[in-house]
Amino acid sequence: MCPHQPLCPASAAADREAARIVAFHPEQGWNLLCNGVIVFDDTGELLPDGRSVAPARPEPCHAAA
Repeated sequence: MCPHQPLCPASAAADREAARIVAFHPEQGWNLLCNGVIVFDDTGELLPDGRSVAPARPEPCHAAA
């Protein structure tokens, strides 16, 4: 259970990345959030139930011909 006030967003919430960091591992490229979500430096996520969220990738830029 989250001890923070206000409470951190749940892992199923759209704003789940707003939860506080409880374990910081920049040398390994990930952080553990209070809600159990693991956030990777490439913006991918691993949810507490084992599902993964693919990294956010920008749309490719196409030059006009």
